[in-house]
Amino acid sequence: MTRRVTIPWPDAEPFMGRAGEPIRLLAVSDDPDPTLDHERNREALGRIDLIVGCGDLERDHLGFLGDALRAPVYYVRGNHDRGPNWDQAKPLTPEPMPEGRIQPAIGLRLLGLSWPGQATGRAARDDLAAWAQSLGAAARTLRLRRPVLVLSHVPPLGAGDDPRDPYHTGFAAYRWLLDRLRPPLWLHGHTTVATVTSTRVEYGGTSLINVTGSVLVTLEPPG
Repeated sequence: MTRRVTIPWPDAEPFMGRAGEPIRLLAVSDDPDPTLDHERNREALGRIDLIVGCGDLERDHLGFLGDALRAPVYYVRGNHDRGPNWDQAKPLTPEPMPEGRIQPAIGLRLLGLSWPGQATGRAARDDLAAWAQSLGAAARTLRLRRPVLVLSHVPPLGAGDDPRDPYHTGFAAYRWLLDRLRPPLWLHGHTTVATVTSTRVEYGGTSLINVTGSVLVTLEPPG
């Protein structure tokens, strides 16, 4: 079942030419939502302007959603997105977002943070790689005057993570980036929904949302 959230977006530029209409994102991660396999359920979502993925979903599934909903797809890699089956050439499916760089999409500015470290072999947790990733992202984004929407697989430390499980504890580097970038919205996966009391955390003006499964995110224009 697709959850729904509404977020006020402080930047008017993405809404220019939209006659006051909101921007509607379908955010997905980790566990494919079986309800989206059925056309009637997809139609019930209404217009989808953009599909964003926060990792650990097959590229074929992301490509299917893009085709079925007729929307562009942008996503980051998760810790399970590796190996020959995932990496083999698939010309009809999208590629991951550029690492730690701004990706323009329908007037928004997306920042992607895939699972840090090696993209092959065992998906070991690499906190140093997360720091390198975050420092690079900060150098590219902190001078921007427009707000950024962050997509990551792992959440920041203490903001939507599971502190009881070392592998599913958020990255301190991401918390450092969160404190400095202060984006209006940060979408992530990785954390099992059953292990947390809420899939939405408010922190210093940022809404952090665990999009495991699927979430319809409505961005409302300012004013």
